[in-house]
Amino acid sequence: MSFRSAAMIVNTKSRHGQDFFDRACARFHGQAMQVDAHAVDNPDELEATLAKALAKKPELVILGGGDGTISGLVDKLVGKGVTLGVLPLGTANSFARSLGIPLDVDGAVDAILQGHPKRIDLGMINDDYYASTAAIGLSPQIAKTVPHKVKRWFGRMGYLGWASLQFLKFKPFTVIVGEGADAQRLRAVEVRISNGPFHGGTELVDEAGIASGEIVVQVVKGHVKSRLVRNWAASILRLEARKDDTVAFRGQSLRVATEPPLPISIDGEVLAMTPVMAKVAPAVIDVMVPADAA
Repeated sequence: MSFRSAAMIVNTKSRHGQDFFDRACARFHGQAMQVDAHAVDNPDELEATLAKALAKKPELVILGGGDGTISGLVDKLVGKGVTLGVLPLGTANSFARSLGIPLDVDGAVDAILQGHPKRIDLGMINDDYYASTAAIGLSPQIAKTVPHKVKRWFGRMGYLGWASLQFLKFKPFTVIVGEGADAQRLRAVEVRISNGPFHGGTELVDEAGIASGEIVVQVVKGHVKSRLVRNWAASILRLEARKDDTVAFRGQSLRVATEPPLPISIDGEVLAMTPVMAKVAPAVIDVMVPADAA
């Protein structure tokens, strides 16, 4: 599919931001499509930059950054009649993985130039759209405390090292999914509210699909936090045992509460507290994906 005009907004504070921005600009140079490119060094300026770019009414908006960058800006694209292109520049890149978008800059640009649009869902926590996964448990504890330079300099290994430190302080909790007589109470070590199968760059939520029309709340059950380690290890190795520790709830809208109330990380950023309504916004945006993933 060819576009006449595009805006590209890249968070150059993301791990590979400036390098990928320069390489993407070089790839787009000489194409028939006119690209209005913006390298944004201060994440606080991303929304304002996107608003200025949208005022020029581009057909395609290319967002470069990690899951948090894309999730934070995707709200501004819903209902604007634009197609989204993704340059995955973060640590986990769960959204891109769920879409089958290559994680290297040339592959991602090829998906934009030579791929096809795919109509997908977005997740919602209350009224906030997000791209991939919200989480309760260890993930928001890490997100609240991890120094940005750990992710920028050391990538996934640095992130995992910090996670190990936070794991020592972590405690299981009670989660309540649903309302009234149908509500389910479980002792849990993690809750994943997923629009796609990937969380933290690992395929964890088999039941979730980016265009399924449902939101999936997956609970990792357990009274001891070692259950979380077992589940992550089994998921990384793709063992059937990964399903032994989880129970999944699915639907268009599910209330999620915890005892005690806990923070929720939304695509890596702590943005909410329980209780919340977890919802799906079905088929609300088009995203460019490789031809074989469309």
